Amino acid sequence: MANIKDHDAYIDAAPEEFQTLLANLRAELAKALPDAEQIIAYNMPGFRIGKSIIAGYAAFTKQCGLYLAPGAISAHAEDIASNGLKSTKTGITFSVKKPIPNDLIEVLAKTSRKELDV
Repeated sequence: MANIKDHDAYIDAAPEEFQTLLANLRAELAKALPDAEQIIAYNMPGFRIGKSIIAGYAAFTKQCGLYLAPGAISAHAEDIASNGLKSTKTGITFSVKKPIPNDLIEVLAKTSRKELDV
């Protein structure tokens, strides 16, 4: 996905099986971060407040990822694991079969924002 200009174009260019999942993720992040600017950074969609990117997401061949401040991942590691999701220091991978629950998206976004102090 080269030269993506906005979130809609990114979602439209993603593998078809992920498009609904990504659209939902975008909507939930927008709801949790209503004052964030929707941007494209590092060739993926993100939500920025001031100079801080609070959350970003991406689609790959077999899965999607949600990227947040490291403290948001560590603070909710048990919730992430209990939902059968895999995480790294700054990201969570998910699929159509195991999406991130909406309530977890919200709490992760808000925790990421709080950690970044914006």
